[in-house]
Amino acid sequence: MPMFSAYDTTPLAYRLVGEGEGEPLICLPGGPMRASAYLGDLGGLSARRRLVLLDLRGTGGSGAPADPATYACDRLVDDVEALRAHLGRDRIDLLAHSAAADLALLYAARRPERVRTLTLVTPGGRAVGVEATEQDLRAAAELRSGEPWYREARAAQEALFAGGPFAELWPAVRPLTYGRWDDAARAHAAASAEQVNPRARARYADWSPDPAATVAALRGLAAPALVLAGELDGHPRPERAAELAALLPHGRCAVQPGAGHFPWLDDPGAFTAAVTDFLAGADQR
Repeated sequence: MPMFSAYDTTPLAYRLVGEGEGEPLICLPGGPMRASAYLGDLGGLSARRRLVLLDLRGTGGSGAPADPATYACDRLVDDVEALRAHLGRDRIDLLAHSAAADLALLYAARRPERVRTLTLVTPGGRAVGVEATEQDLRAAAELRSGEPWYREARAAQEALFAGGPFAELWPAVRPLTYGRWDDAARAHAAASAEQVNPRARARYADWSPDPAATVAALRGLAAPALVLAGELDGHPRPERAAELAALLPHGRCAVQPGAGHFPWLDDPGAFTAAVTDFLAGADQR
């Protein structure tokens, strides 16, 4: 894997996937703090754009930092900037999934001149004050009421809301995060245990967001932005994704039918078409 050095000398790794044309697409994995392997080739998007899949510090092929405090989301912004400089790009096309959307939003707020396009896939929005609620998650779950695993998943979900143990309850809840709970989804979910750094995950949220300041800074973002939601996803619901898109000067929201939290798995063709069309439109600007 190619390597580069972060600002504090932590060695960081990334994978190059595909030989697509145009600007490379830097991809930030969610989890939080899950190795980028779970992104795969993003449903074949690598045939259209060369993907640069960053392993955040302490995950995948990247080294662990000397200071665990640097796992915090706001501290990782400098790692994204180090990757941009390493690649020798004046501006970057940036895609972030799930929890990594906060990282991408903070990067765009601090360095708007470095962002050429911003693609947020089923994003978290803590950085800008747009967060999923328990009611959002319940509403999304109700859409799956015909599934054979629904009752067990809902019971576990409510137990989580009541403060139950995540490690014990999450396996039953997990089918709610996929548009189809088939063999491919089960394999994808099972791989998570080996891809997430629990210590880093615990520290990722150890930062104090300032949504008003971040939203104000994002008003200076000239880059077009796509916020892609899954129709069946609870984190975020499509209406929350639309709220997030409305905070970006050139943002728009798209909803992928039948998709959950991993839309490139649920319908690779629809996902690839949505992202490719967005990036192609940006290329013509």
